[in-house]
Amino acid sequence: MRSVWERFKFHSLFIKIFIVMLISIIAVAIASSWTTVRMSERLFMNTFSITNSKVISQIKASFEAFHYSVVTATNNTQLSGTIKTFLTEKDSNSLGMLRTYYNMTSQMKKIQSTLDAYQVGVKIMGKNGRSYSTNTNNLLMSDPELQQHELTRNTLAEPKRLMYQYYEETVPDSPLKEAVIVGSKALMERTTGDIYGTLYFTIHEQDFRSFYGSFVSTGNDVAILNKQGMIVSSNRSDLMGQQAADVLQVAKEIEEQQLAYQNIDFRGTDSILIADYLPSYDFYIVNLIDKQTALGQMVNGKMVVLFCSVIVIVALIVVFLIFRRLTRSLTLLTRQMSKITQRNFHNYITVTGSFEFQELGHAYNYMLDELNEYVEKLVETQKEQRNAELAALQHQINPHFLYNTLASVNFLVQQGSQEKAVHTIHALISMLQNALSNVNESITVAQELENLKSYVFINHVRYGERIRVNFFIAPDCMEFHLPKLIIQPFIENAFFHAFTYKSGGYIHILISQDAGSLLCEVVDNGDGMDTGEAELKVSGPAGKRQLFTGIGIKNVHDRLVLMYGEEYGITIKSTPGEGTAIRIRLPLITGQN
Repeated sequence: MRSVWERFKFHSLFIKIFIVMLISIIAVAIASSWTTVRMSERLFMNTFSITNSKVISQIKASFEAFHYSVVTATNNTQLSGTIKTFLTEKDSNSLGMLRTYYNMTSQMKKIQSTLDAYQVGVKIMGKNGRSYSTNTNNLLMSDPELQQHELTRNTLAEPKRLMYQYYEETVPDSPLKEAVIVGSKALMERTTGDIYGTLYFTIHEQDFRSFYGSFVSTGNDVAILNKQGMIVSSNRSDLMGQQAADVLQVAKEIEEQQLAYQNIDFRGTDSILIADYLPSYDFYIVNLIDKQTALGQMVNGKMVVLFCSVIVIVALIVVFLIFRRLTRSLTLLTRQMSKITQRNFHNYITVTGSFEFQELGHAYNYMLDELNEYVEKLVETQKEQRNAELAALQHQINPHFLYNTLASVNFLVQQGSQEKAVHTIHALISMLQNALSNVNESITVAQELENLKSYVFINHVRYGERIRVNFFIAPDCMEFHLPKLIIQPFIENAFFHAFTYKSGGYIHILISQDAGSLLCEVVDNGDGMDTGEAELKVSGPAGKRQLFTGIGIKNVHDRLVLMYGEEYGITIKSTPGEGTAIRIRLPLITGQN
């Protein structure tokens, strides 16, 4: 008995380590298996969400193409003097009325032709009581009923806005109702602002559904929600017309926090929700994916248990053989190494003992030497990498901008606006030459001004001129140099985010000398934001949402500070409801940087 105890006492370290390793290996195997399964599921969901996000982008492009056609038809209607005469003149003699009606009918056929790709009905109704419809199967209610209907009331409440509304129309000789999406716009006198009529575009929900119908499948559904949380369109008929406030809330969170997806319990089903916002419609596109259907039988539990068991057994055998030989030597070496201060890479161990210990000691000290050298190189490399990343970010061009610009050129050509299409292509070529062909790090203010005018011209072609852009450049600043593409992202931000709630406004670009510096300002009278949020965008955590497409304010600010010093960079001044002013302060440089 005594001999057994002595043997146990002699091997106590080995036994303790072996027991700890036994428990650790089993725990690690279980934890690793569980983590691997969870990571596999998460990776699958992330990959699935990325794929479906691209699908949503395609759906969104279809909706935007339809909206663009509606906007074109609306503009043509408002510019037509014939239609205005029909909706405003009082009853005249029969021959005059017949001539007016004939001219108006011809004009409406031209307007309808811009929507031939879609099953859309067009109806106009004037303040003189006259009306005309290109499709008598849409908006079956009488004109007096339509005049007092919520569709018209909402339209007249916001006369400058082209809005889309959900409407359930009663089917003749049937108790059923058919869902209709109605786009409406008040027709206004340009000079006085007086409303002389109302324009309606109607598309049945089943035709509206065709924009995304080819992208759905079992367990992969799409729903369109309005701002009240009502499902106005879906491939699932059981969801039509239902309130889904919980889905709307999650969709808003995804949009506001720029999340890839969110998990949600939808109608008792564990689902993945992907969403995107349609600003032109004030709708949300929601993609609901049944998680159980998506994951399927991805994980085989029995195989995981068997595989983990084999790994644990093999690991225990290897540990037993290795630790039985190394326990004593490891104990002595650990005693010396335990004196090393944590994270102190200059605390070298004393090299003593046998050849094996000396080799381990030399190897450990050599490792510290290499580690210290590596840390120094890593710090320098990261600094250089940071500079490269900031420079790369500065030269990014949004591929969607190129796609949409070319789509606009294609549309202009189809419409016969060759001259405008040529101007648009020249503006795009000028931008690409400046961004890609020009290898210089900096350009003159004159070159930057030419590039900005090209960018503004393209955006006006694409979205109209509801946002006016004015340039105020001091003549004595034209030959100064500034970093390439330093101003364009801020104009882009103002175009797409500063006028979410306002229907239009202005953007001023000002460049002048101030206190021995070059001062570049981008000022808008858009929605604005509070001061705390504006400061956060310059100095806040990187995880906060950036409103910029392709580049963040903090990255631009950091790059300017890194290039020119702490006295240069970006400041933001903004007031909710009044607008935002972004000031970029640069040194006066007369040659290339």
